[in-house]
Amino acid sequence: MIHVEHALTDMLKSGIQELQLDISDEQIAKMIAYLSLLSKWNSVYNLTSIRDPKDMVRQHLLDSLSAAPAFKDAKNVLDVGAGGGLPGMMLAIAYPEIRISMIDTVSKKTAFLTQAKTELGLKNVTVHTGRVEALQVKEPFDVITSRAFSELCNFINWSGHLLADGGQFIAMKGIAPNQEIERLPDGWQVEKMQALTVPGLQAERHLVFIKKQLAPA
Repeated sequence: MIHVEHALTDMLKSGIQELQLDISDEQIAKMIAYLSLLSKWNSVYNLTSIRDPKDMVRQHLLDSLSAAPAFKDAKNVLDVGAGGGLPGMMLAIAYPEIRISMIDTVSKKTAFLTQAKTELGLKNVTVHTGRVEALQVKEPFDVITSRAFSELCNFINWSGHLLADGGQFIAMKGIAPNQEIERLPDGWQVEKMQALTVPGLQAERHLVFIKKQLAPA
């Protein structure tokens, strides 16, 4: 197992270098600890269809980290439909100064997230179980994100009440979701769309940045 862990650590490190992220060895060790926890729970709870740890490094960890720079100035982030904690857990480890909340309707997934938070000592993480449209918080979020959660229209309609004034949605998508963008709810607009390159993955990835349109003065 130690040999496997070394191989996974090397793979993650080289991907992080390729992404030019400033992440310490201690943070990388936490990411690998998260991965082994995800693998362990996955055998019982089926948190992800990806089984091979090397594929998990590419398709989960590096995929999430490729989007990380978009979040570096955020203060309070919500990950909707967090599942096994992607990108939320990676953001929480990469940016310990940012508060990261994660919500999912499936209690076995949020039980895993709570366990991971405890085992990894992530004091900046909050986990919610339930539907995002029913969530109420004291302080709205400056960034709300999701990874392969739902169509953009639903994502905004269900979680728009949680976004702070001047805040933005950052949706992680595969191919550019042009048709979804055409169906955005009234009053919302795409600020920009950014293509991502994930080390070791030959797949299209895009970030979609969405903000509320300002009412004409």
